[in-house]
Amino acid sequence: MVLKIVQAGEPVLRQKARDLTPEEIGSPETQRLIEMMRDTMRDAPGVGLAAPQVGVGLRVVVIEDRAEYQAGVAPADLAARERAPVAFHVLINPKLVVEDATPAEFHEGCLSVSGFAALVARHRGVRVEALNEHGQPVTVSAKGWYARIIQHELDHLDGTLYIDRMETRSFTTAENHRRYQAGRSTAELRAALGLPERKG
Repeated sequence: MVLKIVQAGEPVLRQKARDLTPEEIGSPETQRLIEMMRDTMRDAPGVGLAAPQVGVGLRVVVIEDRAEYQAGVAPADLAARERAPVAFHVLINPKLVVEDATPAEFHEGCLSVSGFAALVARHRGVRVEALNEHGQPVTVSAKGWYARIIQHELDHLDGTLYIDRMETRSFTTAENHRRYQAGRSTAELRAALGLPERKG
């Protein structure tokens, strides 16, 4: 079953989600929520989805970056973004630790801010301590695009959207991003937008 993805302006997107108890994680309701979040993410399609995006204020995230999503992306772009396929997985009650604070800046979009994109700087490498869908502890280390996905989705659990972190002059419709900006480096885009060269 595919759920409705709520859009910017819905109060749940600006509220801090709460942790799940061990009993809740194992409940049929939570297991069904995870299944529906997976189906909704794939239907969109997207590479991550947080429970607040489907109107549920719980600290649950699903992530999957399929190889087919990367098929049309130039190898140079994949390399620049450090992007590789990521298998489906679930993060519950996640805690984020920055492992590599080097800023990586690329365009980012969001299923809850539909039809737009903007340059967002994220940490290059992170580690997450969380529970999986079975309530078992998991540790995930990620870099590049995978680290970006994790940071984006965990932001949702604290009521933060990428527009809070974006380079405001870079905000664009998804269509104009494809028309004018796809295939250009971040440095080229910053120059075209009249932004100073990013340091670090």
